[in-house]
Amino acid sequence: MAQIKTLAEFITERQHEFTYATGELTQLLTSFRLAGKMVNREVNKAGLAEDILGAQGTENVQGEAQQKLDVYANDLFIRLLRSQGEVCAVASEENDDIVHFDNGGKYVVSMDPLDGSSNIDVNVSIGTIFSIYRRVSTGDKATMEDFMQPGTAQVAAGYIIYGSSTMLVYTTGHGVNGFTLDPSIGTFCLSHPDMRTPEEGSIYSVNEGNLYDFPAGVQRYIDDCKKQKMSARYIGSLVADFHRNLLKGGIYLYPATAKSPKGKLRLLYEANPLAMIVEQAGGVATDGAHASWTLSRPNCTSAVRCISAARGWWRRR
Repeated sequence: MAQIKTLAEFITERQHEFTYATGELTQLLTSFRLAGKMVNREVNKAGLAEDILGAQGTENVQGEAQQKLDVYANDLFIRLLRSQGEVCAVASEENDDIVHFDNGGKYVVSMDPLDGSSNIDVNVSIGTIFSIYRRVSTGDKATMEDFMQPGTAQVAAGYIIYGSSTMLVYTTGHGVNGFTLDPSIGTFCLSHPDMRTPEEGSIYSVNEGNLYDFPAGVQRYIDDCKKQKMSARYIGSLVADFHRNLLKGGIYLYPATAKSPKGKLRLLYEANPLAMIVEQAGGVATDGAHASWTLSRPNCTSAVRCISAARGWWRRR
């Protein structure tokens, strides 16, 4: 029988990779581990508990209707990050302003606490996305300067997917590893060590309902994908689409339209963290404008391993 390695054990073993943060990153990631288990519990009983299913009756900063589980997950992650003492401020999709902790923490976190929450009531996989930076400002409180750092400055990034099984996937810039929650013992266990996206993929993921609103080059690219018999797979839950393509091999796009000329992926808590993950797994991330080869050569092995990160150019090439 293979030896089981828990997420806690794995994080502790990797502390040597961060000589400046002995124990700090371990404490911080513990918050996501615990919150992920608690959100998983609520998601799994959403169909049975009316008090946590449905709309909250409010909107988030993006103008999207908040679901009850959005609010629950947001409050939970903020509470646990505050209690660990390593994070001094959080920027969340569900909050209009930065949430300050005033605890002297050395890190800031950007997060989407429950991505794809509109799919909760139809039992589609949803997820959490997070991005971690070291604080760079020197005042009493964290500032926008701390959050507006380039994606290359991320200390760690990850996501949790709540599906047929619950997985936590993260990177600290030393590869990507995935951990599956074992419900019998309530522990995340290493299930996908050193994740690498396949060299070639046969999936493209894009909302083709907007096809004729996409730029002409993107339309031609999608047409070429069809000619090559690539499979169209689009769930409409970013974490779920990204996770499938990371494992199976494929390209995820969210192109600009006239209604959303910069696309709809948010740079801080969607594009940057997922770009870091896919590049650490051997893929490529681009905002499209910096990689014309992506749209002109759909058979390129790098192209089919790319996430189009709507204004978030990960490598800043």
